[in-house]
This record gives sequence, structure tokens and C-alpha cells, in this order.
Amino acid sequence: MATPRRFLRPVFYASAAAVASGGVLYYINRPRRIPGSDPASVPPPRYNEDGKLSPPRFPLVQSREEQITDLMRSSSSNSAVDTIKGATSSALGSLTGRKGEPSVAGRNKQDDAEPYDLLVIGGGATGAGIALDAATRGLKVAMVEREDFASGTSSKSTKLVHGGVRYLEKAVWELDYNQYKLVTEALRERKYFLHTAPHLSSWLPIMIPVQKWWQAPYFWAGTKAYDFLAGSEGIESSYFLTKSRALDAFPMLRKENLFGAMVYYDGAHNDSRMNVSLAMTAALYGATVVNHVEVTGLEKDAHGKLIGAKAKDRVQEKDGKKAQEFSIKARGIINATGPFTDGIRRLDEPNVPEIVAPSSGVHVILPGYYSPSKMGLIDPKTSDGRVIFFLPWQGNTIAGTTDAPTAISQNPIAGEEEINWILSEVKGYLAPDLNVRRGDVLAAWSGIRPLVKDPKSKNTESLVRNHLITVSESGLLTCAGGKWTTYRQMAEEAVDEAIKQYDLKTHPLRQAPRISGSEMIDDAAPLDGTCQTHQVRLIGAHGFSNTLFINLIQHFGLESIVAKHLVESYGDRAWTVAALSAPTEQRYPVRGLKISALYPFIDGEIRYSVRHEYAQTAVDVLARRTRLAFLNAQAALEALPTVIDLMSEELQWDRKRQEKEWKDTVQFLASMGLAKSKLSVTRKDVESGKAGEYDEHERKLYSRHDQPADLMESDSKFSSGEKPIVARDSPVNK
Repeated sequence: MATPRRFLRPVFYASAAAVASGGVLYYINRPRRIPGSDPASVPPPRYNEDGKLSPPRFPLVQSREEQITDLMRSSSSNSAVDTIKGATSSALGSLTGRKGEPSVAGRNKQDDAEPYDLLVIGGGATGAGIALDAATRGLKVAMVEREDFASGTSSKSTKLVHGGVRYLEKAVWELDYNQYKLVTEALRERKYFLHTAPHLSSWLPIMIPVQKWWQAPYFWAGTKAYDFLAGSEGIESSYFLTKSRALDAFPMLRKENLFGAMVYYDGAHNDSRMNVSLAMTAALYGATVVNHVEVTGLEKDAHGKLIGAKAKDRVQEKDGKKAQEFSIKARGIINATGPFTDGIRRLDEPNVPEIVAPSSGVHVILPGYYSPSKMGLIDPKTSDGRVIFFLPWQGNTIAGTTDAPTAISQNPIAGEEEINWILSEVKGYLAPDLNVRRGDVLAAWSGIRPLVKDPKSKNTESLVRNHLITVSESGLLTCAGGKWTTYRQMAEEAVDEAIKQYDLKTHPLRQAPRISGSEMIDDAAPLDGTCQTHQVRLIGAHGFSNTLFINLIQHFGLESIVAKHLVESYGDRAWTVAALSAPTEQRYPVRGLKISALYPFIDGEIRYSVRHEYAQTAVDVLARRTRLAFLNAQAALEALPTVIDLMSEELQWDRKRQEKEWKDTVQFLASMGLAKSKLSVTRKDVESGKAGEYDEHERKLYSRHDQPADLMESDSKFSSGEKPIVARDSPVNK
């Protein structure tokens, strides 16, 4: 009997090992549901028997002027508040949203004369997230923003939706539970993020170059731990690439000392458009959300408890009028102002100690040919120990970021030292035959991270990226810190704390709007008074699919790249944007006049931004509704005349307002990397083409090509010494 057992035991062990290995392989390679790959919840419009298409009918948000009127009513004993008359635009059919369906948000509002349950100060990711959370719990909520939605840190991120592989590494080596908690929380939120806004976010494979053989098991263990923590929230497992396969996937990579690469998955998104969508979705659910309204003071009762705030409409000042202060009454006030958190806290308590340690993160935008369109790269150990990302974004390449203490300002400017450091690091892992030049930088900006201060730390690198919720003696609730990926969790915790602190009563939302524009989706189904933002899909998500752009091409005759851009920026609202686009008077494309020849942004987006997204300035459009200012500062300058003209038609700007918009926008573009010599350019300079001229010094910094761009000598019709890029009779050739 012993002999058979001796032979059967190895067979049994081998079989068990094979089954276990097979199970592991199946788990790693099991089928996953990729967000955005599912069919649209609401199918696209169909053609009827007569060959006519019935376009979707989307619900409307209230106008900005109606929202401000609601703010004023909160402090009134009756509804007799003078209506603020603002710009209104004519209807362009049911697709524009200004005919047919009335504003659903207006029907959801409770008694306008009653104080708000919550007043949220700050319209960034956190503030907009809080407004949506509170509104979907049946609370009466208002949100005001001094500038524009996402005008600060929320539009200047690295564009990633991620748990943070470097945070996981630090959590392990430093035994830091807070870092570990942040990673696990972010990985969970990442899936919610991609589910609620699949048109604005997507999965992105990111490569980690392996230069030494011993790094392979280290990076393999790290990425597999990242996969394990993600669990069912992940999409694909990380994998190893040999040197040849790594170069095939990322041809720009430096070959020398390359052993291979690890690839893991994270999310990417369009940050400011996500922020705007959060605000507009909150408005559809009944929240009062207004941009360009500044809180100038806080109001307290006889017992020192907060009961409201003083505010003013800054758009009136832009129009050359005196902005009248008005009161907004609320049972509770939430401070969600990011880097400006301590400023609001000082309105409450002048001598309060600071809790935010601002840190500057500089990013640069390079041409798209520096990276594959569907593969990012991370350098985990730069020359000074920091991490740098190199990612495809909106057809270009984004590189960053730095991490250094900074002073707080509205539009900080990226310094040349930080820009050159990023370029130097980029050169280190790209092929030596790729000449990465300062002139390749299309845009550069600095975002201020509102890091929560740790009293024991001495440098920003040891600061925890987690969030902090505090309540002052007067009742000011402050939500600070955190990161884009965890905005929803931060909002949930802030609203939970507000309900407890202010003794608020939530209730089911009985008349939720049909955000999808269809009776097929009941948006009120899960809204029972508890937090449901993990499954509340944002505006544009219901009818989105990866093939929706084909329907737009067939119906409107849009250019293919434009149709894809509209779907990925607006989701199903691309129908409305396309309908608001002017005819080109060409055979193809039929609709959509580009505001820049280099990018797919079209005129309909400007009209949509004004009518449906509260855009009030040219910067609102160029930076936060489209992303042109972030993609190419010079192209944004050249598009500025068109943007001002279209917005003037929508908002009835006079000559003085147009001139102010020109000056303000050019100054803003300086924070996006526009050359200093361009800060004094006039509209006439831009329209005549002079804005593209540089002196010899700036040509070395900002020129996109060598000068002169000579022809090959054998093919040139010009004599030696003449410049073929200008006419032969030009003075320079005489």
C-alpha cells in the first residue's frame, strides 16, 4: 500500500497546485464590466415612419437670475422680492432646452421664503458634491462660489481618478494607517466615480518603467497589492511587459537601461467639466447653485450662532454697476473653499489658527506626440525623490507635478524653475533622439492643493492628503483637505455631520426630475432620504455610450473628431450642444464652427455654456467649459475674439464689458503660460496675426518649431542665404 501512496501523493499535490493556479489565473483574467462599455441606459432617439427623428427633451435648470432671486427670498418674510432681470435667449427648438419642458428644479424647491437648511460656500469639487448630496436627501440647500465652478484647485489637478500607488508605498514603509485608509477609500470611490459619470471619466493603463532586474519583483508586488486592495472595484490586473513589448506600447521610451515595464490601471477624467456637471445636477435636483457670488460676511444671532451670510453678485460689478449686498439665511453653513478655507474661518473667528498648508502643484502641457493616446507613464523616483506623471489628456500630453509650499492666490503662475524641472525629468525617460524643448510647452499652470496641516510635520511631503471636518463654536462646519477622487465620500461625511450638528430632517425626494429626458429612467427610485450619491448619475450620463457620436454625425453632419469630443464632454447633452451649433455652409461638416482650428471645440459649446451652465465670463468658457486655455494658451488667445462675440450675443454685453473681458482673460492666460509679451496685445493684434510673433529671446522659449523652417537644399528654389518661408521680394531676402 505504501508504494501506491508514494506515487499518488505527488500527483495529488500537482493537481491541487494546478487547480489553485488556474483559480488565480481565472480571478486575474476574469471578465470585467468596464464603465462606459455598457449600452446607454436610455437608447438614442429613433427615426419614425416618416423619417423624422424625435429629439430628447431634457429638463431645465433655473436661470442664474432666478437662482439669485431664490437666495434673496431666504431672508424675506414674503415672496415679494424684485426679480433680477438678466440676459435671456430665444428658443432653438426642443433640443436647446428652452422650449417645452419647464424648469423641474423650480418645482422641487421648498417654500422659498424659508431659510435654507444648508448654505455651502465654495463651488469646487467638494462644495458641488455637498450640494448634490444634500439636495438628493431632500434638504433645502444653496451653494455660492466667488469665482466660477472649479475656478481653483478643482480644475488644476493631474486629471487622475486614483487611489495613489505612491500613497500605498508610503503607507507600507512608514506604517502610516492614514495613508492606507486614504488609498482604500479612494479605490472604492474610483468605481463610483466612473459609474456616475462614464462620459467624463475612463480607465487608463499607466506604465512604470523597470530599469533594473531587481525592480521587477518590487514593482510587481506593489501593483498586485494595489489590485488586491481594489478588489471588485478594479477593472484589469496589472501585468509585466518585456523590453520589446514596453517599447511597442510606448515607442517614445528610452531604450538604454530598460529591463521592462509594469502596467497598472487607474482612472482619468475631465476635472472642471465633472465639477460643472456636479453643480448642474444639484441644480436639477432643486439646489440653488450660483457662481460669481461672493460671501462678504457671516451673520450671527444674539447667542453667537451662525444664521446666514452676506453676499453680493460680482457679475454686476463686471457690468460696471454697484453690487448690492443681500442676506442668505440658513440653519447651517458649510465652508468648502479649498485653499481659501482659512479666509472663511477668519470671517467667523478673526484669530482662528490656520489648518491648511497650501502646496503648489505645477503641470505642463506638451503636444500629443510625446505619449501614446491610450497609455500613461509614471516615474516613481525622480532626481529629487518625487513622483511625476506623463499622461495623454484631451489629445495632448500632461506632465507633472511638483509639490512645494506656496502662498495662496487666485491664479498662481507656474515658475520657470518648476517648468524646467519637469522638462528635465521628462527627458530622462524619453528616447534621446526626442528633443524636449521649452517651446513645446503649450500651457503651464500651478494648482494649489489644500493639504491638511499636520503639526508634527516639517515638510509638505509628509502631509496627509486626507480630509478633515471641524465645527466651530458658532456652528461653522469646515470640510478641508482630501483629493478629487474622494470628493463624494467627503461630501457624504460633511452632510452627515451637518445633519447631526444642525438637527436637520431629511426626507425622500418625491418629484425628482427626469434627468435622462426619458420616462424610462425613474431618478427618484433610490432617493429615500439617505445618501445615494454613489448611484446618482450625473447630467449627461444616462444616454451616453461609446457609439453615441455616430448618431450625432448622422443627424447633424458633425466632423467625426468634434462628435467624439462632444459626447465625451457632455454625454447625452451633446444633442443639445450640436443643435446650438451654427451651419458651416459647407458640404462637410454641416454644423459646428470651430473656435480654434487646432482643437474640436465649436460655437455651440459657448451657447450651451451660457444658457445651461451659468458661464458668465470668457474665462469660464475657455478654461472650465471647454479646456482650451489648459491645452494651449496661445490658441486660447487667438480664439478669444470669437468667444467674446458669441457671449456678447447671448448676454448682451456692451463695449465696456467686452473690453473688460479682453483684459481679464489675457491676464488669466498669463497663469496658463502665455508669453509675457502677449499680455498687452489688443484684439486687433490677434485678428491681424501679430499675436503669433515673438522676439528672438521668446522664440527660444515659446516657438513650436525651429527658425527658419528651411527646405532641403536640393529642393529649394531660393538662392543660398535667402529665407524660403517668406516671399522672394520680401526685404529680408534683398
